[in-house]
Amino acid sequence: MMNVVWSHKAKFSIKLVLLVLFASSSLVSGCSMSVAQPPVAEQGDDLLDADGDGVINARDECADTPYNAVINNSGCSEVLETVARDDLHILFANNSVKIPPSFGSEVNDLARFMKTFPHTKVQLKGYASPVGSTELNLALSKLRAQVVEKALLRKGIAPNRVQIIGFGESEPVVTTSQKQTEILSRRVTASVVNKQKSVIKKWTIYTSS
Repeated sequence: MMNVVWSHKAKFSIKLVLLVLFASSSLVSGCSMSVAQPPVAEQGDDLLDADGDGVINARDECADTPYNAVINNSGCSEVLETVARDDLHILFANNSVKIPPSFGSEVNDLARFMKTFPHTKVQLKGYASPVGSTELNLALSKLRAQVVEKALLRKGIAPNRVQIIGFGESEPVVTTSQKQTEILSRRVTASVVNKQKSVIKKWTIYTSS
């Protein structure tokens, strides 16, 4: 039998190999050291954006922002308010309920305005000059308002959109002369205002003016 003489270096190498094999078997057998996982931060705020306006739910003060609207930092849309107005002013001759031809455009303009804004309504206010009896002037002021009402109805305005009221001689137009006061007080007036609010939209390459 051959005798094998191990050197000091060979014995050290054998020990090192055995040590490596032992460590490897320990890892395979499930005795390896576990790697620490990074901590997970708890999130209490709602980071979703339900209405898709670019502002998260946690700080969105307007939950139902219209699509493609210009919004502020609070998630609320910018609103533009437009106001349209038409005034009617018709003067009548003394003791008359006939609309003078020169004031025909007043009725036409008001009818056109009310057709443009179909949800508007008008109150026609009739007046009389401070001449004659109070009872006669009150009746005269109502008749003047009714005449203008009928003119509007002929233009296609629905009756439920028109209201009349007579003030008689109670609100005369004050001027420097009695005659001028009488002329300007025989009148029918009205004001119709339409207010609309619209959301300002974002401009895109597809937006047309």
